[in-house]
Amino acid sequence: MLSKLNILGDVHSQRSIMATDEEILEELRKIREVLTPKPPPPPAKGIRAEFMEFISKAGVLGLAVGFIMGTYIGTVVTALVQDIIMPIPGALMPGGDWRKAVVSVPIGNGMNFGVGDFVGVIINFLIVAVVVFFIAKYAGKMLEKKT
Repeated sequence: MLSKLNILGDVHSQRSIMATDEEILEELRKIREVLTPKPPPPPAKGIRAEFMEFISKAGVLGLAVGFIMGTYIGTVVTALVQDIIMPIPGALMPGGDWRKAVVSVPIGNGMNFGVGDFVGVIINFLIVAVVVFFIAKYAGKMLEKKT
């Protein structure tokens, strides 16, 4: 009877050794998979295909549309400021041409600061900033509705 128990014990220990061997082999397979270099990516299909992939993945088309729209919004705002808003202070200033307004400081030979053009640029910037704010706010609301 003792010999049967010894045989059963030997079988049990061999099974645990086998299980341990299988675990070791599995770990070695995982290590080999990690250490095996990946195959290089397939060669490019040509300049046109690379360009089309770049356009589709990088969002360049959206960026280009935004840039063009920004350029023309700037033009519209400049026209709004020059043609509609600034004639009002121009009518109030002597001489009427507010862009040529100069502040003179009597130091040395005199220092002249062209403040009229600067004020016009600041007004342009503020109007563009407000327009961009409203566009971003509207786009944010549209994105929230989609999700």
